[in-house]
Amino acid sequence: EASRNICRSPIAEAVFRKMATDAGVVDKWVIDSGATTDWNTGSSPDARGLACLRTHGIETKHRARQVTKEDFMSFDYILCMDESNLSDLKKKANSVKNSKAKIELLGSYDPEKQLIIKDPYYGHEEDFENVYEQCVRCCKVFLENNS
Repeated sequence: EASRNICRSPIAEAVFRKMATDAGVVDKWVIDSGATTDWNTGSSPDARGLACLRTHGIETKHRARQVTKEDFMSFDYILCMDESNLSDLKKKANSVKNSKAKIELLGSYDPEKQLIIKDPYYGHEEDFENVYEQCVRCCKVFLENNS
């Protein structure tokens, strides 16, 4: 299953941006999200994801984009949601000469050890809520580890 950059990653991006803002360190980060495919380029995030974020007081203006070769050279970390994303991104990184990005599962930071953040696209509102909660736990630890 390919990543579309309309469900999980915009939620993670918005959650991390809010945490970094609340911690007063947002200016130390360049925060973005991208897809491993170009299916939804330019699209807004899934309406259910936006509704979920809004219930937690978070807005996002994200538009779907594809991960580029430049991303591997300019970002320190590329965090992904599942094994399929991980292998796609590692393959892409191998074709980039000066890749410096550390590619990891966002779930590897989950204190509850839920390694995979499942795509809620074919699910219901509660699946988006689960993604949100996982992102909150993981982003909190990631931010603490990198402050």
